[in-house]
Amino acid sequence: MAKLRKFVAYQNLERPYTRISKYTKKNYVRGGFPHMKIIKFDMGTANKDYTAVVKLNVCKSMNIRHNSLESARLISNRFLEKNLGKNFHLRVKVYPFHVLRENPLASGAGADRMSTGMKKSYGKSIGCAARVSEGQTVMELRVDKEHIKVGKEALSRSATKLPCTCKVVAQ
Repeated sequence: MAKLRKFVAYQNLERPYTRISKYTKKNYVRGGFPHMKIIKFDMGTANKDYTAVVKLNVCKSMNIRHNSLESARLISNRFLEKNLGKNFHLRVKVYPFHVLRENPLASGAGADRMSTGMKKSYGKSIGCAARVSEGQTVMELRVDKEHIKVGKEALSRSATKLPCTCKVVAQ
């Protein structure tokens, strides 16, 4: 299995990877949308009235990869189910639309047989990321008032899985 490239290559919000050509029929994003690791965006009991809302807000504008969103969702969901059962509603509020691309270059022996250098270097799709801006809510948790402390702990645990600093805000 190929190794995951370091996130520093993708973390900044730059122009989205779109193909712009003087020929109209070549203006498209080729390669399709890659497989996304996020399985669920809503967890717990959604159709119940809760008295408190706890949010996880991002402190810096950047891209967040789909596998870090999934690991943040998993750790908070597991903690909440262990402590509260199904008495919560956790929602991932961002969707990874942005396709991450890589121009694979071979190194070492036999590299002359694969590489084309920067000729046709648009890249293969290797993953996807959510583009978030400063102060945007990544996860929202609805619980009852007496469980706010557990909710804050769950979202602070999931903040450790994200590549940026986050704030847990209770309302």
